[in-house]
Amino acid sequence: MDETVVATSTIAWLAFGLGLVFGLVGNKTNFCTLGAVSDVVNMGDWSRMRMWMLAVAVAIFGTAALQLAGLFDVSKSIYTGSRLIWFSNLLGGLCFGVGMTLASGCGSKTLIRIGGGNLKSLVVFVFLGIAAYMTMRGLFGVWRVRWLDSVAVDLESGQDIPALLAASGMAPDSALLLAAGVVGGLLLAGALASRESWRADVLLGGIVVGLVVIAGWYVSGHIGYVEEHPMTLEEAFIGTNSGRAESFTFVAPLGYTLELLMLWSDASRIVTFGIASALGVVTGSALYAALTRSFRIESFRDPGDLVRHLIGAVLMGFGGVTAFGCTIGQGVTGFSTLALGSILTTLAIIAGAAVTMKVQYWLMMREA
Repeated sequence: MDETVVATSTIAWLAFGLGLVFGLVGNKTNFCTLGAVSDVVNMGDWSRMRMWMLAVAVAIFGTAALQLAGLFDVSKSIYTGSRLIWFSNLLGGLCFGVGMTLASGCGSKTLIRIGGGNLKSLVVFVFLGIAAYMTMRGLFGVWRVRWLDSVAVDLESGQDIPALLAASGMAPDSALLLAAGVVGGLLLAGALASRESWRADVLLGGIVVGLVVIAGWYVSGHIGYVEEHPMTLEEAFIGTNSGRAESFTFVAPLGYTLELLMLWSDASRIVTFGIASALGVVTGSALYAALTRSFRIESFRDPGDLVRHLIGAVLMGFGGVTAFGCTIGQGVTGFSTLALGSILTTLAIIAGAAVTMKVQYWLMMREA
């Protein structure tokens, strides 16, 4: 059997295993960026926000460690290019933040809820995947490339903070240590500053999600790295849709999952890292739901609930691809590379969700 076929299968199974861990722990700890923003905005409770901050801090430290050990190069990812598409990051992030609020959860939470029996999330999965694919290669993609991605800043170096520091004259390793130490340290301090942060679920959710993202980088960026692909004779990353190093993200992989199901007979279509990780999350969540007997079939309350979720799903699909990621894809995975675009997207997602929640509350009070 071709070695690349074996390697692709290995990458997929490892991604599935990591996704299973993500789904199981995510369901148990109720890890959810939307929930974190909602808790802060509506109740002033920072517990889940601190869990998310802990996950980002762990991911930053671990990604930096992989780089210093020579096991992974962030310049080989989709996040750190020299072209900063700041407008797409901001607009896409805002759309995603609005969409995940209307759809009751982001991409990762959608997968976790599917595993728990939520039929609403299954519908969101389908429409998010369709919108994502349309934004990558279809009608929305034409608009995105022509009107959004064209608004950009071309930098002389990569857009990640360590690369920018190195371009100013600092030694690369020192720049990486400084950037990861400062940004990761601030997030870690913020995450653990309160006694409420030291609850078991907060620590478990934050640490495990961060570790899973690190492991994803190692699997695709080191195990899956080939210096000279036998067919192209160029370096390659086996088993990824982007052809680059990937870790966890839950927008484009949903579109690729639908593509694989529709074109299953096409031998060129394979189960990639992204597809396998998404399926793993559903499986892990379902496993936890079965073990705890919390599996419940849930559907839409009324037509208005259906419409809100459909609109939210489309906004997430469009926004996630436009911004190059979601609350996990940019908010943890991209953030771990310290890329400026990832930071902009994360802030925009949080802002979009917070504003939408305020508007929803105002409308609810007005009706009352």
